[in-house]
Amino acid sequence: MSTEFLLTTLVIVATPGTGVLYTLSAGLSRGTRASVVAAVGCTLGIVPHMAAAITGLAALLHASGVAFAVLKYLGVAYLLFMAVSTLRDKHALSVEETTPRSAGKVIASGILINLLNPKLTIFFFAFLPQFVTAQQHATLRMLELSAVFMVLTFVVFVVYGAFAAAVRDQVISRPRVVLWVRRSFGGAFAALAGRLALTDR
Repeated sequence: MSTEFLLTTLVIVATPGTGVLYTLSAGLSRGTRASVVAAVGCTLGIVPHMAAAITGLAALLHASGVAFAVLKYLGVAYLLFMAVSTLRDKHALSVEETTPRSAGKVIASGILINLLNPKLTIFFFAFLPQFVTAQQHATLRMLELSAVFMVLTFVVFVVYGAFAAAVRDQVISRPRVVLWVRRSFGGAFAALAGRLALTDR
């Protein structure tokens, strides 16, 4: 495994995006376990993009403006839904664990966040082949690189979530801070939706 690939992957997964934001939100609202579950969901959301890149579907997505647009706007709609839900959910950051979301729902949301991001498929299509040489079995090498990418994604997201969970008590004990955090997360989801809407292939 090349150092260049590991460093590039680390930079990519550590850069705050929708998955990081979702994991931070889970850590702040429901603690360490929820953040780990959210990290699992976001990591699993990579699998369809990895499969698309390996099977060549990413090339079709890149070539078809309609397919790209459909997936993109589904992603935009879901991010806007996350933004509105975050702003409206008054129990999202609360000391009382009233009705915690099931692990399945948390994972499903994490998967959707990454699944509905067409740029991730294009990224896999453009990024992974750079580290496959002519002497290597392309499919096996792509699977190996994808697995490393997923492991690093999970580890980095867990670190983000653990940090959020560590400061949770300090945050949720201050109502004004809770309001600011809720608005920040809602605004960030909306901003990411806007950025995705403006992206081209």
